[in-house]
Amino acid sequence: MSSTSAEPAERPEIEVTETAAEQALDLMDSEGMDAGKGGLRLFVQQGGCAGLSYGMRFDHSPEEDDTVYEHHGLRVFVDPSSMNYIEGSVLDFERGLQGAGFHVENPNVVSECGCGESFRT
Repeated sequence: MSSTSAEPAERPEIEVTETAAEQALDLMDSEGMDAGKGGLRLFVQQGGCAGLSYGMRFDHSPEEDDTVYEHHGLRVFVDPSSMNYIEGSVLDFERGLQGAGFHVENPNVVSECGCGESFRT
């Protein structure tokens, strides 16, 4: 009797554009953070008119259960509960008429609020 071992399915990565990585690394540098140890935490929190919203902050190191990605020299930390909502997303930095900022392109979103600040999966 032979048994086959099923390989766990790989989760889609969180991608970061080169522009977003450059902007985040510049901000980390201006705050005196070590980009080799620290990184950008990307997370999902309750809130906004559609139910969920994105959050970002710099952390000096990842938590034990974080998934850590590295793109263009930027480390990105994602906690397990946030990963359920944002796997496969792309973090970009956009400049436009209403200002500049980071933007998450999330394939899991089924609807967004009118202002684009919150979403539902």
